[in-house]
Amino acid sequence: MEEQFKDILAQYTSYDPEDMTDDTRFREDLDLSSLDFMTLLGEIEDTFDIEFVESDAEGIFTIGDAIDLIRRKMENE
Repeated sequence: MEEQFKDILAQYTSYDPEDMTDDTRFREDLDLSSLDFMTLLGEIEDTFDIEFVESDAEGIFTIGDAIDLIRRKMENE
């Protein structure tokens, strides 16, 4: 799941998935705009068959944050 997430994320940035770590920040390190971030979340929902609520997005700053949230959502769905 983590590798698949990074592959999707790489489509929105100029970064190689292998260069992404759990501490990589979406806005500061990957230069992801707010619109790109929201579009990414929609694609993640579709890919992993999960659903985010608005408050979920507020706590996602790093790749590690996103992966942890996806895992929790997948366990609860």
